[in-house]
Amino acid sequence: MAKYQLNVNGQSREVSADPSTPLLWVLREDLKMTGTKFGCGVSACGACTVHVAGVATRSCVVPIALLGERPVVTIEAMAQDPVGRAVQDAWVEKDVVQCGYCQSGQIMTAVALLRHTPRPTDANIDESLGGNLCRCATYVRIREAVHLAAQKLK
Repeated sequence: MAKYQLNVNGQSREVSADPSTPLLWVLREDLKMTGTKFGCGVSACGACTVHVAGVATRSCVVPIALLGERPVVTIEAMAQDPVGRAVQDAWVEKDVVQCGYCQSGQIMTAVALLRHTPRPTDANIDESLGGNLCRCATYVRIREAVHLAAQKLK
């Protein structure tokens, strides 16, 4: 076990963990931030997506020891973020959610996309969110919600 000082959602948090522990489990188990979901454990589904230093990152494969001082932002902070709020509002307006399991990862990826590409095309959205799997296949509504959020952010 080692001690780590993390910046999560703008707050300094200290945790003790094995250096190989994935960020996902530190967030969920140690910090009790359960909005980030476990889906596959091999970076294939996107349910565990968070932002690390502003980049959409699969937290299930990032060992805590590799974080360093890079800030982590989770779904729990999105309501206070203008882009995050716009995406969440668009998600509700377009009635994207069915089972909801993948949604935090989808939203985190959509926010990262809109920060990088404020006016995404369908191809941009499909490419960016293509690695985020949705069991309920709400991909058409996800794309519509990303476009709506982009419009709201004009």
